[in-house]
Amino acid sequence: MASIVPMIPDPGFGVYVHWPFCLSKCPYCDFNSHVRRGGVDEPRFLSAIQAELKHRAALTPGRAVRSIFFGGGTPSLMAPETVAAIIETIGKLWKLDPKAEITLEANPTSVEAGRFRGYRQAGVNRVSLGVQAMNDVDLKMLGRMHTAEEAFRALDIATATFDRASFDLIYARPGQTPEVWARELTEALARAPEHLSLYQLTIEPDTMFEQLYRAKKLRIPDVETARALWDVTQELTEKAGMPAYEISNHAKPGGESRHNLIYWRYGEYVGVGPGAHGRILTPKGARRAQATEPHPEMWLTVVETEGFGLVEDETLSTEAQGDEFLLMGLRLTEGIDPARFQALTGKRFEASRVADLIAHGMVEYTRQGRIRVTSEGFPVLDAVVADLAA
Repeated sequence: MASIVPMIPDPGFGVYVHWPFCLSKCPYCDFNSHVRRGGVDEPRFLSAIQAELKHRAALTPGRAVRSIFFGGGTPSLMAPETVAAIIETIGKLWKLDPKAEITLEANPTSVEAGRFRGYRQAGVNRVSLGVQAMNDVDLKMLGRMHTAEEAFRALDIATATFDRASFDLIYARPGQTPEVWARELTEALARAPEHLSLYQLTIEPDTMFEQLYRAKKLRIPDVETARALWDVTQELTEKAGMPAYEISNHAKPGGESRHNLIYWRYGEYVGVGPGAHGRILTPKGARRAQATEPHPEMWLTVVETEGFGLVEDETLSTEAQGDEFLLMGLRLTEGIDPARFQALTGKRFEASRVADLIAHGMVEYTRQGRIRVTSEGFPVLDAVVADLAA
């Protein structure tokens, strides 16, 4: 008798647009972001983004776009008319779901908050604010260009303007204790609309913070304190009805980022703009990993010459797909479907490894038969993924 392959839900298809420019470079940031004091030729970059969208649409015909995400850099430095033109182009090239989530990342300066109504008219229905800290001393230390009061005002404007809103905070900052963080997080939860992204500060290579850290001019909480800060985060967000649905993201039921869920559920997405990444499926079901030229002006030249800015476009092996599926999916509290892993890789998890991880309290099975990481496993997620993938 033939075996029955379980139906695997479609995670969806999304479009990511990278705007790489910022007013200043934050000392902790290792993203592909750049400062241009002389200004940016926005119409020229818009034309290049539209050219790349046409190129990707030819590779992904017939898809229905479930979400669009403007990331950066600082997309709120774009004129609302530029955002509108990009959304309009996407709608012409693919079928745009009438209920599509369209997110724009924004800094909460008063200047950028003044553009919110224009973005709403352009079609944006969700905004994600980079607040990062709720006091002026730490905002200055983090290199942010807004004050706490500006951030609160911008958040009020955002919640009144858009259907959905979120903001980011960074914790485990220098000198931060669990008690201090608990007070700040409590205030944040009182202001949070439906979604919070809470990231532990890490020292990334080639950043100003790395230089300060190596020179012993910057100290961050030790491992024990960082774990205590993590525990406070989980406890307070759970109590407030905004539990983690992903390792760093918290939401009220239904408030999850639909675009990011496409990534974490290992769906299909195209990325355009300097340094953008994508994962698309070929007609035969193979998964292609794509990445564009990261340097903005070089990307612009390549797109204007070739019609697209891809510098990487490779078909992933089944092993690589399995590794990515685990890295992304195990970040979610819903966990992963072992049947999907088997469909991607052609192999099952080694029962003894799963049993050992369960015995050590790192993972567990849900009632639906999914494997998910426990609260004890999340702080050592990379090790759990490596063990399962071995």
